[in-house]
Amino acid sequence: MTISLTLADITAQLGGDVTGDPTMRFDRIGPLSGATASTVSFLSNPRYRSQLAESAAGCVIVAPAQADEARARPAGGAVIVTPDPYLYFARLTQLWARLTRPREAAGVHASAVVDATAQVHASAHVGPMACIGPGAVVGEGAVIGAQTVIGRDVRIGSQTRLAPRVVVGDGCSVGDRCILHSGVVIGADGFGFAPTEGRWEKIEQLGAVRIGHDVEIGANTCIDRGALDDTVLEDGVKLDNLIQIGHNVHVGRHTAMAGCVGVAGSARIGAGCTVGGGAIILGHLQLADGVHVSAATVVTRSILKPGQYSGVFPFDDNAAWEKNAATLRHLHTLRDRVRALEKKNV
Repeated sequence: MTISLTLADITAQLGGDVTGDPTMRFDRIGPLSGATASTVSFLSNPRYRSQLAESAAGCVIVAPAQADEARARPAGGAVIVTPDPYLYFARLTQLWARLTRPREAAGVHASAVVDATAQVHASAHVGPMACIGPGAVVGEGAVIGAQTVIGRDVRIGSQTRLAPRVVVGDGCSVGDRCILHSGVVIGADGFGFAPTEGRWEKIEQLGAVRIGHDVEIGANTCIDRGALDDTVLEDGVKLDNLIQIGHNVHVGRHTAMAGCVGVAGSARIGAGCTVGGGAIILGHLQLADGVHVSAATVVTRSILKPGQYSGVFPFDDNAAWEKNAATLRHLHTLRDRVRALEKKNV
């Protein structure tokens, strides 16, 4: 579905200090590069400032520091000045999505299977071939996508959207206004086995997963149920695609993780943290509030103070890397030799 919004439509919803004809119409949000007179663009990252003067965008969203520069563009057009252009852009995308994405109709598809003891709110949508188990509760305005499986005694909050082929295991709960993308698995067994006589004895995972409000979980991400206590994601947590959260992990409010992060069992991650793509957090560790872990870092000890932490060995051409790797193997011996020399010279 395509739409066309006037400048007045946008600012009536989102505000901002506006310069330009309120009747100007826009049918696209796009980057400064390649924009046309019907495009709304924005500038938030200084590295793209050089594109501003050359952009043909019909409207640009900028911070006060770039207001005069935006108004002086040869292409002319409208300017919206706001303290945080990136936040304004985010809210503009939300407005666009509300207007262009059709709302799923309330009701249960004829091919869906809903247990007689489940409670599905009359305003909820249950898609084709979805399955809702005994005792499950689906809240007001929730959307359950095609082929999604909701287990026994699951709770799905109001206005929460589950894309096609999501699985929420028995006894787990998902709060209000959450988004779970395709392939998400909530409540699979945690990885627990007891070694005995050269084999592994399964430890039954008796906990569940509790997900707070306003959480978003990317495609093919897995959140394991707890062994005894629950695995917990607090309000506002944002997880990218292909993330593994182990059993009994606790993730604090408004923490965000990029793709391919792995968090091992029983780790506790504080509020307002960020974890870069491909990073690993070992089990039973604690990260304080406000810890920011760089991409590909392996966290092997608890981090008790907020701040930025990195642990990536620099890449190099292969021959140089092999020499450096060989040197690393001898660091312990080198340290002992240095200590011996220091003692000799005292």
